[in-house]
Amino acid sequence: MNRRSFAQAVGSAAILSALSKASPRSESESASAGKIMAVAAHPGDGLFTMGALLAQQAGRGGAAVLVNLSLGERGAPKNTPVKLYGEMQRTATEKAARLLGIDAVFLDYPDGQIPCNEESALRVCDAIRGHKPDIVVTHWKGSWHKDHRNCHRIVRDAVFFAGLETLERSRAAHSVSKVFYADNWEDADRFVADTYIDVDPVYEKWLRACDFYPMWRGQTGFFRYNDYYGSLSVMRGCLSGFKHAVALMTDGSQRAQRLQLL
Repeated sequence: MNRRSFAQAVGSAAILSALSKASPRSESESASAGKIMAVAAHPGDGLFTMGALLAQQAGRGGAAVLVNLSLGERGAPKNTPVKLYGEMQRTATEKAARLLGIDAVFLDYPDGQIPCNEESALRVCDAIRGHKPDIVVTHWKGSWHKDHRNCHRIVRDAVFFAGLETLERSRAAHSVSKVFYADNWEDADRFVADTYIDVDPVYEKWLRACDFYPMWRGQTGFFRYNDYYGSLSVMRGCLSGFKHAVALMTDGSQRAQRLQLL
């Protein structure tokens, strides 16, 4: 088995199996794409780390939605009012979503003050029940950023609530098949990539979508998001045998193998 075949078999099998429904014909002939939901603390986190994955899913005939817990408005550069910058973030996200063929949802919690409580988890639960994703992707918990850590915990609770049949909400219960964590420079503590997705078919479109954000071009601070995430997709591609790839981390509960024989 060559490197590309190995990466396809090991790296992306978890996502493809969860997003495909096989018929009596071969899986390659009959697989139909499902839906991915990405939940991010801030729009930039969503597009830069999960946007290519969402675009890839939409491009293969599936569906994708990005849920933004805040607008990331407090990342405003000097001389830009916070409220105005929040609206700029919303506009950038709407433009990016249209370009990538995905949906965007905004919960509008204050940036830097995303609450980790039952109310926020139930709001994300309602989004999960409404959109019915097969897979949810969000922040890894190993972050120095308070909003990112809270987002991780919110999503874990929301996935639990969403699948709880006895929890009455406005929409019926929905169980998510798999949860993955995104490769974010702010969430790197103990992040271990174990799943690689080939995003080369949508790479250029994803770059154009990211370019709607001023922070992508380095206008809001010191960090060179465009250089980092563009280079990261190349590096992850080198490790997986693709030209450009997105790396994810599997939720621990999904790593167990239950075999009768090895």
